[in-house]
Amino acid sequence: MNSFMPFFSSCTLILLCSCGARVQVLDHGISTELMDEVEKMTKEHYKRVREQRFLEFASKTLEGGGGAAENLDWESTFFVRHLPEANIAEIPDLDDDYRRVMKQFAAELERLAERLLDLLCENLGLEKGYLTRAFRGSKGVPTFGTKVSSYPPCPRPDLVKGLRAHTDAGGIILLFQDDCVGGLQLLKDGEWVDVPPTRHSIVVNLGDQLEVITNGRYKSVLHRVVAQADGNRMSIASFYNPASDAVIFPAPALAEAAGGAYPRFVFEDYMKLYVRHKFDDKEPRFEAFKSMESQSTKLIATA
Repeated sequence: MNSFMPFFSSCTLILLCSCGARVQVLDHGISTELMDEVEKMTKEHYKRVREQRFLEFASKTLEGGGGAAENLDWESTFFVRHLPEANIAEIPDLDDDYRRVMKQFAAELERLAERLLDLLCENLGLEKGYLTRAFRGSKGVPTFGTKVSSYPPCPRPDLVKGLRAHTDAGGIILLFQDDCVGGLQLLKDGEWVDVPPTRHSIVVNLGDQLEVITNGRYKSVLHRVVAQADGNRMSIASFYNPASDAVIFPAPALAEAAGGAYPRFVFEDYMKLYVRHKFDDKEPRFEAFKSMESQSTKLIATA
């Protein structure tokens, strides 16, 4: 992963790579002024619009005790879609300045995601642009959206998780997180490891689709958010994912070298399974599609 180094030169970028290690490289190219503006407006928006709603939810959750909280996450979220069609103009309670700043930030993150995908191609020996093309589907554009989350102080972090452990379903995920309040952890060698908040950093996480396309050369990383008793943690996670109709399969050059360990499927079909089993292990999801692929092959052979 050291080949990332020559491409960046100031600000910290953290990559959660196949071994679960953190690799710091420099200069993600997004201005710190823009990041500060995004952070300021996001925290103001939560305080003005979402805090009271969350407090009402939190009160009911904790009244129910441990059983009620077991399958819930201690977070307040909203989602913004950028591609294939933006919906930010339709989201209520966002003022015009916040919409403008979020659109600008999303454009910067989209460019960063595509640069990083090309760097992954270089590391893997794939043709430049292979991964971005694999994501584009019939309309020539990926799916790209942002989850804006707040993790308020939790009086009973022993009862509820900030966000339960999971791998991300999609492609490459770019996270701008609070630089004062921690809580993000990844699983490495069977142990949960903190991802410390670092000012003006972007955390890069790889999802299940890149594990499949790279035939396991890169692994999606199991991660979680631990609820904190103090501080309100901000998290802005942008997901650069395949188009809904993109056909996902191991890159032939990588499958030939290591054997086809992963299935072939349509991304939308994977997402339908993922939403039902997000907090379960990823391997049964892969196995389910391998089984379907095998059955289809047998039917064709006997037809």
